[in-house]
Amino acid sequence: MAVALLALLVANSPLAPQYFSVLHAYVGPLSLQHWINDALMALFFLLVGLEIKREMVDGQLSSWPRRLLPGIAAAGGMLVPALIYVAFNLDNPQAIRGWAIPSATDIAFALGVISLLGSRVPASLKVFLAALAIIDDLGAVIIIALFYTSDLSLIDLGGAAAVFTILLVLNRRGVNSLLPYLLLGAILWVLVLRSGIHATIAGVLLALAVPILRTPAKPEASPAFSPLHRLEHVLHKPVAFLIVPIFGFANAGVSFTGVTLATFTEPLSFGVAMGLVLGKLVGVFGAVVLMVRTGLADLPAGASWTQTLGVSLLCGIGFTMSLFIGLLAFDDATLQDRVKYGILSGSLVAGLAGYAVLAMSHRRR
Repeated sequence: MAVALLALLVANSPLAPQYFSVLHAYVGPLSLQHWINDALMALFFLLVGLEIKREMVDGQLSSWPRRLLPGIAAAGGMLVPALIYVAFNLDNPQAIRGWAIPSATDIAFALGVISLLGSRVPASLKVFLAALAIIDDLGAVIIIALFYTSDLSLIDLGGAAAVFTILLVLNRRGVNSLLPYLLLGAILWVLVLRSGIHATIAGVLLALAVPILRTPAKPEASPAFSPLHRLEHVLHKPVAFLIVPIFGFANAGVSFTGVTLATFTEPLSFGVAMGLVLGKLVGVFGAVVLMVRTGLADLPAGASWTQTLGVSLLCGIGFTMSLFIGLLAFDDATLQDRVKYGILSGSLVAGLAGYAVLAMSHRRR
């Protein structure tokens, strides 16, 4: 949060020309901003992939009953925001390409806000939010792979498929060392980058191939024994405290020169903001109401309807993944700025509203 604020301050200060010129300076074959968004963020997606796999195999999403409520809530929380965005931009074919921007939830920001409330929020609700955000991330990864790719190079795509197959063979053969996975993962990243599919997908593919092993004495995966747990542990702090802040600093900076209230009400910006605030609220909370009222699921243990409403609002914080999809959707800098206005305003409103509802629900109880 502090780094995103710093980026906004720098982008609206006398240092703005240097800030933007450094980001667009080339280092080898890519600009600095592309190295951040394509290479560093591949490690972010690797961590996301590892978390998804761990939860699916051995965590809160390891069985269908556990997946049902957060899964349906995540689906509603992706569909309704996209529909709201499209409704605001229906007459603009160029803007329609950004339909997936408000569909993403930033798991780190959302859990960060809910953690400020401590024991005032039931642990089950935090688990629900984490599971929902992880499924949401999986959906965002699939959307990026399917809808935000450029012209495909079949040769490089075939090479990437061959490397991924080798990774799966290593997994099946029980190779426990991380070194061959990481070396092949680097080759996979280069091939995916050249293929036309966004390079960060290589991180997710590598995560799928990293083994999550079980000890004979324990039915659950052993963190000390499992390559997946070891790699996840190594990546957590660098991703949280280095990669995500660098990404935020490189991409949250937007100039407010000439910006008025009317700028935020333009269809693109307003569609993103309303998708995050209203779309996530209706999509997530509506899905939970539907599941509980039909008897297909129960509310998280110890949680009230008001608290569930507050968590649904927090799902409207879409900073990291929404920014990332916005950069993929639009090449035009002006449109990217409009996206950022919508993400920043929508995420701020959703975060403050969610926190307020959760805080008041505790006092009322």
